[in-house]
Amino acid sequence: MLLLQALLAAALSNGFRFFNDDTFRDEKLEALQDRLLDLNEQAQSIQAAADAEKRDLSDDESRSLDAIFAEFEHIEAEIGRRNRINAQSNKLRQSMGRQTEPQDPQPQNRAPSGQPQAQSGQHRSHPRAQVIERPEERGRWGWRNLGEFASAVRASRGGNIDPRLMQNAPTSFGSESSGADGGFLVPPDFRQAIITKVMGEESLLARTDQMTSSSNTLTMPKDEATPWGTSGMQAYWESEGGQIGQSKPSLGESTIKLNKLSALVPVTEELMEDAPALDTYLRRRVPEVFDFKIQDAIIAGSGVGTPLGILNAGCLVSVAKESSQTADTINYKNLVKMWSRMYGPCRSRAVWLINQDIEPQLLQLSFEGTSSSVPAYLPANGLAGSPYATLFGRPVIPVQSCKTLGDLGDIILADLSQYMTVTKTAGIRSDVSMHLFFDYDMAAYRFIMRIGGQPWWAEAVTPKNSNNTLGCFVALAERG
Repeated sequence: MLLLQALLAAALSNGFRFFNDDTFRDEKLEALQDRLLDLNEQAQSIQAAADAEKRDLSDDESRSLDAIFAEFEHIEAEIGRRNRINAQSNKLRQSMGRQTEPQDPQPQNRAPSGQPQAQSGQHRSHPRAQVIERPEERGRWGWRNLGEFASAVRASRGGNIDPRLMQNAPTSFGSESSGADGGFLVPPDFRQAIITKVMGEESLLARTDQMTSSSNTLTMPKDEATPWGTSGMQAYWESEGGQIGQSKPSLGESTIKLNKLSALVPVTEELMEDAPALDTYLRRRVPEVFDFKIQDAIIAGSGVGTPLGILNAGCLVSVAKESSQTADTINYKNLVKMWSRMYGPCRSRAVWLINQDIEPQLLQLSFEGTSSSVPAYLPANGLAGSPYATLFGRPVIPVQSCKTLGDLGDIILADLSQYMTVTKTAGIRSDVSMHLFFDYDMAAYRFIMRIGGQPWWAEAVTPKNSNNTLGCFVALAERG
């Protein structure tokens, strides 16, 4: 495994770079690079499975790893050859050098007063530009907003290279004819702004138990033994002078694989001409799309290529409908039983996730009091109180990913702190290129995020003195 990781690190250090012009000129290069990542993930999964079961690799697993190593080395050699060909081509393109004197780029880059300017006709090299930045602009590489950055990328088509692009470009010379400069990395502060919104206050992701990982697979130890159960750590009442009973922890492992979530966003020439509009548009739309996909996976993900969702988890407690209950309805007894099946320590953190179609029925729910009916559902009460409606004192949050009225998952009581999410340490990787949709007069933004998720619990808990299982996720069964 260490050998494969070392090979991957070597590949990364030898020109292993995404979304540049060379990638578009040599379409197979990106496929080869992605294949390296896939092979590395396969190898990690094989080793993780053996580690989780605390055993040596089987003969079949060893042969599979040997085949992965061999294919990895073959692809690495192929990538090296293609990168050398591309580098050679770029060198030939740049061999003539600059034929005309460039214009002074930006006022902030002119020589300070008292220092001589380069004379006309004097040879000037084009090194990586040194842009003067205020401390608060360092994470933005001197850009005021994402729109200004995008406009500069657009302008680079005509050879007008902004020095702020060059200071973080992968080579020392910027030209549209140079493949190495076909893509520009989005400044880190703008990437952080996007991921911050993905994990915003209204996001279900922000309510989960969040972790980060530098790899694409994470194995965590866990103890699911209950204090009243017969497995795991035990305590005993002992007589004076008697031998103390022994017990040991019952520890298991949970392996979670990080899945890839991506968005490719073509942006028109007209929109790029209006920098503030572009900045507002991307900052709003990309987090919305990412957040919905993540939220949808937390609720109903299959666990194959996506996080494992609550509705497909082994620990979900499903509460049956009442006898003779009308189809597509919710009644007060349904909610009482759902609340009673939520594991006690989880109640203080639980929230109700609902499809908005059930709200008309919730607003009419009541139970019989001493002299009159008492409303069961309390709507939000403006500035003076809670921003959410409540049931049993817990917030009621409308979620688009909840199922339609009458289906399993139209209303869920969930303690999301018992749902584990793991994101890649690098966060959201962002790139922009003007070449992919060149014939449509568009630029393309690409955003990639690796995230995995699954409940901490493998199954619901059986109480000490009851047969009704308890869980951290409770849903109302289908009422068809």
